[in-house]
Amino acid sequence: MSALRPYALRCDHRTTPLGIDDSAPLLSWRLASDRHGDDPAGYRIRLAERPEELADGGRPHWDSGRIEDPAAIGAVYPGPALRARTRYHWRVEVWPAAGGAPADAVSWFETGMAMSPGGAGAARSAGGSGWRAAWITHDPDPIDVLDAPTEGEHALDDHGLAPCPLLRRAFPVRSGSPLVAARLYVSARGLYEVRLNGARVGDAELAPGWTDYTRRIQYQTYDVTDLVGGGENVLAATVADGWWSGFVGFEPRRAGAHYGTFPQFLAELHLTHADGGVSTVVTDGSWVTGTGAIRHADLLMGECHDLRRAVDGWELPGFDAAGWRPARVVDAEHRLLVASVDEPVRAMAEVRPVSVTLVSPGTHLVDFGQNLAGRVRLTADSLEPGARVVVRHGEALDDKQRLYTANLRTAAATDVLIADGRPCIEFEPRFTYHGFRYAEISGLPALDPGDVLAVALHSDTPWAGSFDCSDADLRRLHECVEWGQRSNFVSVPTDCPQRDERLGWLADAQVFLPTAALNADVAAFFTKWLRDVEDARTPDGGFPNVAPRLAGVADEGAPGWADAGVIVPWHLYRTYGDPRFLSRALDGMRAWVALIHRHNPDLVWRHRVGPHFADWLAPSPTPREVVATAYFAHSTRLTALAAEALGRHKTAAEHHELAARIRAAFVHRFVTADDTEGQVRVAGDTQTGYLLALAFGLLPEECEEGAAGRLAELVEEAGPALRTGFLGVALAAPVLDAYGRADLAHALLRRTEVPSWLFPLRHGATTIWERWDGWTPGDGFRAPAMNSFNHYALGSIGEWLHRGVAGLDQSADSVAYRRLLIRPRPGALTHASARYESARGTVEAGWRRQGASLSLHVQVPPGATADVFVPTTDPRSVRGPDAAPGDGGHAALIGTGTGHAHYRVASGSYHFTAAFSPAERPLAGPLEEDTP
Repeated sequence: MSALRPYALRCDHRTTPLGIDDSAPLLSWRLASDRHGDDPAGYRIRLAERPEELADGGRPHWDSGRIEDPAAIGAVYPGPALRARTRYHWRVEVWPAAGGAPADAVSWFETGMAMSPGGAGAARSAGGSGWRAAWITHDPDPIDVLDAPTEGEHALDDHGLAPCPLLRRAFPVRSGSPLVAARLYVSARGLYEVRLNGARVGDAELAPGWTDYTRRIQYQTYDVTDLVGGGENVLAATVADGWWSGFVGFEPRRAGAHYGTFPQFLAELHLTHADGGVSTVVTDGSWVTGTGAIRHADLLMGECHDLRRAVDGWELPGFDAAGWRPARVVDAEHRLLVASVDEPVRAMAEVRPVSVTLVSPGTHLVDFGQNLAGRVRLTADSLEPGARVVVRHGEALDDKQRLYTANLRTAAATDVLIADGRPCIEFEPRFTYHGFRYAEISGLPALDPGDVLAVALHSDTPWAGSFDCSDADLRRLHECVEWGQRSNFVSVPTDCPQRDERLGWLADAQVFLPTAALNADVAAFFTKWLRDVEDARTPDGGFPNVAPRLAGVADEGAPGWADAGVIVPWHLYRTYGDPRFLSRALDGMRAWVALIHRHNPDLVWRHRVGPHFADWLAPSPTPREVVATAYFAHSTRLTALAAEALGRHKTAAEHHELAARIRAAFVHRFVTADDTEGQVRVAGDTQTGYLLALAFGLLPEECEEGAAGRLAELVEEAGPALRTGFLGVALAAPVLDAYGRADLAHALLRRTEVPSWLFPLRHGATTIWERWDGWTPGDGFRAPAMNSFNHYALGSIGEWLHRGVAGLDQSADSVAYRRLLIRPRPGALTHASARYESARGTVEAGWRRQGASLSLHVQVPPGATADVFVPTTDPRSVRGPDAAPGDGGHAALIGTGTGHAHYRVASGSYHFTAAFSPAERPLAGPLEEDTP
């Protein structure tokens, strides 16, 4: 009897999303079973507005019928048009290949204000239909008595920022028919927080998120049915500048107000009654506005709450708003509105301090023990009216154990509380975030550790992977990588969370994506960001260096940076199996390759290179033309593969042919070989040069061994150590491993001097640094102009911890983990394991050494197979795979090679044992043909 079952149902990579606008969403599921070889044969999806119509004999909106497809873990909806503002329930049934009844699971999703007839990406042209709301704002002129300066307020540096507007609308609920549903559709040009009858709506932070507001503005949908009462109700909002009109980036000529000059709000509340009637409350000129306690709020500068200005009860029914002004209607433009496609930023963790130190009268230094992105929550008692509490943030302490803030550049990162005499105050900013480990809090005579904590904010990307090993340093390294990812996935993948930058640099994202996707489910997060990348494309087909786009910030795409527009969609497709990552991106990929080709007809990329960052921050610079031409070849090849995957065979053939010619040009221009000595040299003779050539398959087969040998020599001569920058570091361990030098990859992992991953850890790092030597005992801090201590690019080593050390990978020709590759590289460790919730189901590999033997556990999800290379110094000693009784026949020995025995297994859980003596260096060479 089959135990096959679907679970973790998703709609467009999200669980039960409210308010989608894609008319052809992806409905997907994962598979699990307790038996070996319990694979699927086919599936059936039914979709209906009422859950009872999903039953056999029901009348669903759409029924796929049984589809025979043993590889399926999802389907793009092809049925009748979906109605806006409607909840759809869906049911998937999966038949086991062994026969028998199907197993099923159910879920739902809800459509938003308007549907895009062309699917995702077409929403910009079709968006907006159905909206009635207007964009409204606080009218800042003339300033009335509410905005007159309070005594002592002149000393507050507000950086020229205005108070956060408050907007409210009182409304009755129609009587005579019970309310059955209430949906709030809301957005802002800026940031918003909404309350209904005083209760906060949702838990999104920094909503609606960052986009290029000239191209696309996201809105969110909330179920507020339980918040609506009888009689008078009040819908209220606070808005702030955010990315729209606040300080963003580092360009002094355009430090802020990149998209607008003051925040604006838009909302529609739809109230549905039992009799089918629908009433609406929309933002318009009937709203009233004022200001309150939040005197300024900015992402870089910080936030100030003056409780003397608080307007108690303003968000509740019964409040007298007679002194408030009518809201100003800005416009009724809805064309750019699109539904959010990812989960929002949320408060994801609370971190208690490890120490609180009184450093001077009234000033305390708080160490939270973890560098993070977020804000401080503080409880204070018995403050006199007008008393000020100032919270400054920093990542490190200087040599005198004071807060170090020089590397923040122009970001003030300072939050201020001004008390009003109430006996107990809880202060937490609402429209800013900072990158910090330490907080200096002044203005309190005493501070109990229980009265302060750090709140970590990041996009809610469900954690999907785990890694463990016997080495405490490597475990800490992986934790640093994880915290760097959390800190920098804040609506967009930023470079750093602390200084006046926090931009979506494309190179950082593309080198770190393989690691990020092993840590968390980032499919929805990058779906959103790839739309930012598309929006930032230049008219001639170029990808940008940062997305969302900021005017004047390195607009012309550079090699390795702009190539993310090709690399990221391809990796997401291979990870999640969603072909729309490719279909949405292919035109942009082709345009990018054509642009480079047009400017460089000799196929050596010299022209139209933008700011050409090369191998950023590399101690040994690689020639720029080597870096650029390698990426030209790589992007062209990936474009060919993308076209091939989509069945665009003519396009694929054209790009394969162009890629071959670029490879030939690369070899002709940059590679020299001495056949008699077996020596191969890549121009510049740098580690990164060889890494790019080998990783991107640019060399003739007969040159690969010589190039890999020279790479190993350069690594060994350096320490062994790396001399690479952002682009090279991500390739180092995988390439060394692929060419038989996993021992060198392990040596790099365990190195403790500069440059290394462990040097920062030995000096207190809890996240990955931007520079290998951001601080050293001899020289102190590097120049503060560019010295982040929370910058994930060098954390790209995380990928090899999972795929190399633990051995959990998928084959080069696999999509969505249908063909696993299990090949641990133990090194000197005694155990390691990785577990990952893949798009297909749970995959796992874990090994442990005891004495002269090694055991290996493997988990393969239904519908997948695995090639398992059991590490051993004696292939004849391998025993296994152990399987449950009656489950034989699902594993086969393919052959043996140097240091391994190769098995191919079906889905299920397997256990192997083998002789293993690390002194004999198993797997010291590349994988070779197995001996049957």
